[in-house]
Amino acid sequence: MKPKPIVFACRECGDTFTKWAGKCPSCGTWDSLTEFKEAAVSASVTARGLGALSAEAGKAVSLREVPSAQVERIHSGMPELDRVLGGGVVPGSLVLIGGDPGIGKSTLLLQMAVLLAAGSVKTLYITGEESLQQLKLRAARLQTPGSDLLVAAETDLGEVFRLAGENRPQILIIDSIQTVYKPDLAASPGSVNQLREATLALMVHAKTTGCAVFLVGHVTKEGMLAGPRVLEHMVDTVIYFEGERHHAYRILRAVKNRFGATNEIGVFEMGSMGLRAVENPSEAFVQNRGERAAGSAITCCLEGTRPLLLEVQALVGRTNFAMPQRVCMGFDQKRLVLLLAILEKSAGLEIGPQDVFVNLAGGFRVDEPAIDLAVAAAVAGNHLSKKMRPQTLVLGELGLNGEVRAVPQLESRLKEAQRLGFKAAVIPETQKGKLRLPNFELLPVPNVGMAFDQLFTA
Repeated sequence: MKPKPIVFACRECGDTFTKWAGKCPSCGTWDSLTEFKEAAVSASVTARGLGALSAEAGKAVSLREVPSAQVERIHSGMPELDRVLGGGVVPGSLVLIGGDPGIGKSTLLLQMAVLLAAGSVKTLYITGEESLQQLKLRAARLQTPGSDLLVAAETDLGEVFRLAGENRPQILIIDSIQTVYKPDLAASPGSVNQLREATLALMVHAKTTGCAVFLVGHVTKEGMLAGPRVLEHMVDTVIYFEGERHHAYRILRAVKNRFGATNEIGVFEMGSMGLRAVENPSEAFVQNRGERAAGSAITCCLEGTRPLLLEVQALVGRTNFAMPQRVCMGFDQKRLVLLLAILEKSAGLEIGPQDVFVNLAGGFRVDEPAIDLAVAAAVAGNHLSKKMRPQTLVLGELGLNGEVRAVPQLESRLKEAQRLGFKAAVIPETQKGKLRLPNFELLPVPNVGMAFDQLFTA
């Protein structure tokens, strides 16, 4: 009998290889490859768990014969979190929350757990990274040390299930999945085998008991969730907690949601007493609505179903290097290089030999092409030392020939700007006949040159 080849797995990204190497070929992490041993799925999981997911297991039925179930969501007490989840916590769901170290994942879940417990929702918080005394200190900082929340410091998954069976919580929080292990597996906690098997067991527990399970997941240095990508396929919802350490604002973004809209966001502000929901994010990101300095433009991006006003700042200056710099904060650098080429070709601006810096104020990050015209206008305004027309929104995607292309859901963006006191907007000419906004001036433009004529004051 031919022996099975040895397989190596990366601790960071979870990819497997048939040869050992000092550096992972996928993520580039040094000394991260370890021997991968395929473990048999626990018999208790397959026999008791997966087979019990449906009373009709082993039998195919017509979809119309499947009875409809009215699912009543559990409100977490945090409207921004409920928005990201699609309206509240779905019983029996499995939610994975990832983010950089220190971004506020544990703080968010502890605040949610305390609010749920105060609302008579039985919640069990399992911490594998802190002692109960440390958890008490964090609760005291949030001014909630006397909560009825059930807590336990445990890493053995069997003990976690025993505690869940004794207390029968409606919400189970595991902080974090990388610290939990199954004793019947030889692999160490956080390894590929342990992560996959532990998540599978928790998924079965959620579906069979109706208990909603929240998992905290570590991320790699590239910002991706650590472990095999199968984890993201197994869970119902994947949420990333984003933000810059030097900014108070935090963005909670759903990248996968079986029970709601994807790419929906919630905005929080981190303070000394934990996270506070930002009820009006547009007003928080746009501080001054009047006349702006040269190199500043106001635009509106769409995150999920929420329009957000943002300030785009640009700085163009003489370079001190052989190769001019292109530096972006919150915007795609390759997209900026493309926009600079369009400005040189279609607007006649000689920006090539100069340094260009672009920043989205507030630490926000946007990949949407609808803010192309705003970025181009900010760069051109700073290069020409011209201020923009005050209280004017800039919207439009730029084509390679300098044409201003249509953007989706334009009316909702303009209504958000009007609500905050803006008086006019530069929009694509192709969408001028579809809008009716009283007391709001629309400036339709066909190309980037005409847009600059409308925007820049003398």
